[in-house]
Amino acid sequence: MTSRQILVTAALPYANGPIHIGHLVEYIQTDIWVRFQKLRGNRCLYICADDTHGTAIMKSARQRNCTEQQFIDEMQAAHQQDFSGFDVAFDNYGSTHSPENRELCHEIWGSLEAQGLIRQQVVVELFDSQSGESLPDRFVMGTCPKCKSPDQYGDNCDKCSATYSAIDLIDPVSTTSGEPPVQGEAVHYFVNIEALHEFLDEWTQSGHHLQDEVANYLKGHFLHEPLRDWDVSRPAPYFGFDIPGTDGQHFWYVWFDAPIGYMASTKQWCERHGEDFNDWWKSSQTEVHHFIGKDIQYFHCLFWPAMLKTAGYNLPEKVHIHGFLTVNGRKMSKRDGTFVMAATYLKHLNPTYLRYYYAAKLGSRLDDIDMNLDEFQAKVDADLVNKVVNLASRAAKFVADTGLSAAYPDDGGLFQQGAAASDAIAEAYETCNYSRAMRLIMELADRANPYFDDAAPWVLRKDPEQADRVQDICTVALNLYRQIMVYLAPVVPELADKTATLLGQPITHWDDAQTPLTGSPVATFKHMLKRVDAKDIQAMIEESKEQAAAAAETNNEPAVADVAAATGDSAGPLQAEPLAEQCTFDDFVKVDLRVARVVSAEDVPEANKLLKLTLSLGGEERRTVFAGIKQAYQPEDLVGRLVVMAANLAPRKMKFGLSEGMILASGGGGKEVFMLGVDEGGQPGQRVH
Repeated sequence: MTSRQILVTAALPYANGPIHIGHLVEYIQTDIWVRFQKLRGNRCLYICADDTHGTAIMKSARQRNCTEQQFIDEMQAAHQQDFSGFDVAFDNYGSTHSPENRELCHEIWGSLEAQGLIRQQVVVELFDSQSGESLPDRFVMGTCPKCKSPDQYGDNCDKCSATYSAIDLIDPVSTTSGEPPVQGEAVHYFVNIEALHEFLDEWTQSGHHLQDEVANYLKGHFLHEPLRDWDVSRPAPYFGFDIPGTDGQHFWYVWFDAPIGYMASTKQWCERHGEDFNDWWKSSQTEVHHFIGKDIQYFHCLFWPAMLKTAGYNLPEKVHIHGFLTVNGRKMSKRDGTFVMAATYLKHLNPTYLRYYYAAKLGSRLDDIDMNLDEFQAKVDADLVNKVVNLASRAAKFVADTGLSAAYPDDGGLFQQGAAASDAIAEAYETCNYSRAMRLIMELADRANPYFDDAAPWVLRKDPEQADRVQDICTVALNLYRQIMVYLAPVVPELADKTATLLGQPITHWDDAQTPLTGSPVATFKHMLKRVDAKDIQAMIEESKEQAAAAAETNNEPAVADVAAATGDSAGPLQAEPLAEQCTFDDFVKVDLRVARVVSAEDVPEANKLLKLTLSLGGEERRTVFAGIKQAYQPEDLVGRLVVMAANLAPRKMKFGLSEGMILASGGGGKEVFMLGVDEGGQPGQRVH
């Protein structure tokens, strides 16, 4: 197999705060993929950097009474320490505030100017009503102008993934003062990316560079119409690189220089290793792979390819996009203690736990992943400790004196079955379907453990004449264990290193899983991994709560953070209709909730409350539903709307016809009925989880 040359990046963490477990989804996901590629014999670089520019950095430095450089240096050291604690191994970790990045920004800007893609325009922007300072997008929160979700930042919505300007938010509030911002005017520089529309349409819709749902989202939300010019500047004062020819009055917006930071960090690595930068960013032999979250797909899949194309650099071979992290089914919460900093996690729990759990949850799609803390404990204990590590600990003690058998014994084909699984496991890693890879690997463990249990070497060792048989059994068990660890090595590098110490052979290549070890010594087994202690999880949660409370008191966080209090939600509805009896998860999943589109709606003259709806579940699938919403909705206003329906209810014979389901709504009835909606991007037939 020909070796590939691959440049891999993860999104640059912003240097205005510490790393938390939500961030780690991406960096661990990327690290696993890079380690897999290196284990396969490919030349692969993992490049990252701190994203260091913007008004937020300037304000944080002022609050710390230090320079911006001092602030970002301190934050970079903390970030690198956190990443190292989770075995995330970058080949180079740079900073966007570097001479290499400034040089490349000038070059790419020059290319955009040379092709006539830059223009100026006076724009309306938001300023803090108390300080008078310009507010960056992330310093404004309000209601999404597209899907109406509350508490969204001023650049994009984490509910419907819409992008917009802070000026477009409904009821915006400054997160600095907690007050509504005021509007003002300033000159901004724009890039005309509509000139590259044809190229971007072809690149995004090729079926090769993006997941299908990403390509469809870009087509349906942006590429179906002319692209808006991209605002790439901010007026002084601003911490960043000033735009040439503006006398220090205009600076590149952070989203212009941040992705160029991938290239700058690569340039630093090349200079340190005597390599040619163009071999990595201008060579057809190099694949560029980006790993990002779904909240920044707009920038990475439209603006960034446009910049690279204009300047003549390599386009991404693939942009791998993942979903968000929830904890116990909810958004991470400082109040609940589930907004856990990386450093706090490391005080209480082994990083190997998190690396494996994330791998077991991550698929190749954009689905959010949920960290259920009970499942976290059970999954790690059942798989890593009980199935994998225990296999080694039980077998190694019987051959610490003799070592492995000189020839590999008959194992009934178990090792060959494991070797044959190599391609399927590799394909799962390659496509970022780590959850499938973990399932395939655990299937090997599920075959290895019964072999060892049935052979019962602890019984045979009582008979001296069975010494060779005991050695053979343990030789098989330890080789099956090592084979499993070869496949798991990208996920749990610490355990892979301990395996190398135990068996005297480092895991250096994917094909190590094809050949068993024989005749080699086995070291005295030393502890590898303990079970997860629920007390440690709780201690982590409690410390996170304390940290959040202390930060809120110190920073005097505005009341806007408490959404319920700010909106004045009443307890009346819950008191009027108390919660139903608790049901099990199995009870809940029996109800098949689906997104449906209203394709027709008509009055039922004989009924006071009913409208007759025809719902589409996609394709030719149609359902008729009689809904008691007549007093709240006009039939003509419903056609085309997406609703949520209970799709597997038994049909109900009514006077007016057969009702084949139920739509979901809240309210007390009559005019007080509110149908549950579906955010933009939902599609008929999708299951509601």
